Amino acid sequence: MSDLGTGRQSIIFVHRWLGVVLSLLFLLWFLSGIALMYWDFPSVRDRDRLDRAPRLDPSTIRISPSEAAARASRDLGAPVVLSTLDGRPAYLFGSRRQPTIVYADTGELQHELSRVMVDRIASAWSGQPLAVAHVVTRNDVDQWTLHVRLADVTPLWKYSWADGQQVYVSQKTGEVVQYTTTNSRWGAYVGAIPHWLYFTPLRKHGRAWSRVVIWSSGVGTATAILGIAIAAWAYSPGKRYRHNGLATAVPYRGWKRWHTIIGLVSGAGAVTWAFSGMLSMDPFPAQRAGGSDERSVETAVVRSLRGRVALSAFASKPPDDALRQLAPLTVKELELTSFANEPIYLATVAGNETRVVPVRGAPQPELDRQTLVNVLEQAVQAGGGGDVSVLEQYDRYYLDRRGVLPLPVLLARLNDPRRTRLYVDPKTARLVGRYSSDRWVNRWLYHGLHSLEFPWLYAHRPLWDVVMLTCMVAGAALSLTALVLASKVVTRKLRAGPAA
Repeated sequence: MSDLGTGRQSIIFVHRWLGVVLSLLFLLWFLSGIALMYWDFPSVRDRDRLDRAPRLDPSTIRISPSEAAARASRDLGAPVVLSTLDGRPAYLFGSRRQPTIVYADTGELQHELSRVMVDRIASAWSGQPLAVAHVVTRNDVDQWTLHVRLADVTPLWKYSWADGQQVYVSQKTGEVVQYTTTNSRWGAYVGAIPHWLYFTPLRKHGRAWSRVVIWSSGVGTATAILGIAIAAWAYSPGKRYRHNGLATAVPYRGWKRWHTIIGLVSGAGAVTWAFSGMLSMDPFPAQRAGGSDERSVETAVVRSLRGRVALSAFASKPPDDALRQLAPLTVKELELTSFANEPIYLATVAGNETRVVPVRGAPQPELDRQTLVNVLEQAVQAGGGGDVSVLEQYDRYYLDRRGVLPLPVLLARLNDPRRTRLYVDPKTARLVGRYSSDRWVNRWLYHGLHSLEFPWLYAHRPLWDVVMLTCMVAGAALSLTALVLASKVVTRKLRAGPAA
């Protein structure tokens, strides 16, 4: 046998036995990928929290922001939000993970949340009575808290009701850190959990889980490449083979024939999909363009959108007056911030809408567009140059197939080595998206190849759905034929016994 023939047989041998090991995993990935198109892993977003938050009642707010800051002994420049906790208005200083909380009705500083308070928070979230809940404390991760840093939220309490609702509340912060329903759990069981290999015994060991995903997808990529090579070698454009008395380009019969045909059609897609899935785990050392100087330019531009909050500037229009100005809107939260060196309240109202309430002026649906453009342009020029434009539709770096990300947005393109692009919501002056050249692998080789995140597909749904489903079904068919062939190989070896 020639060296070429020997090499080909070796490749067939390796492909066959790798297929025996990986065919079921590939089938699982493709089928769960279909479910993942429409069902995410359960999580609690800011929008969920605000939807369930009670209305801020101006009549209950008796403590000024400056008084609350003094009682909290916090820097007046720290982030300040007026929200609710356990149904009471409260100032939150600092991050939500480790806030300093001062109640706006009494000025009381919240030191430690009681178990009774946590019970009320869980019951209010679910709308179910506490008396019929099954309550346990979580000292270790379970299937639904794998993405939560327990050190940040413990003691953590889990509440379960007969209707399928499960609420996880942190006694450290009073935040609902996870919420699931029967439907959301089933969606995860058929989608995210098998697709990400999010099985609790594996996933809770982060490094081991990462290695399993990287190596399985990497070996899967190599297996698919070998399969394409074998199919290409076997394929005869001149149809020199015979099948059922007819000329054919493929020499095989039965399941092997179908596996070869499907592999010739969709094998390249299987390769790119497995490879892009591996890239989701950042398996290679990141090559960062630019250094701290370039990143400081981006930081300076972002900071220009917000100034440090001097809480005394809100004395002429305290929060309760701002809330009265917004009536009859249902306000869920007030952020005390500034824009263009002027103090403002940024209100989040029911429906996840926002309103701007200047301390000197009437409520507005959004910030002054031209002023915001000027602020961005000044910051961009101070950082080395660039341009600012209005984006009315999603582009190749800022897109969302569900249409949740806001439009229009302001796009600031910086003339830095990283070619940074910053997307700013004109209603809130919040940064809602960013892209730089050091993220091209994640953008194009992962999101582009794995989820087909292209504007021309997203803009013409259900075209994206049709293309994705076609790819997923083709991949599942390829994996199914591989699984059948693998079962035949294993069965044959088992029947032959150890001597074989």
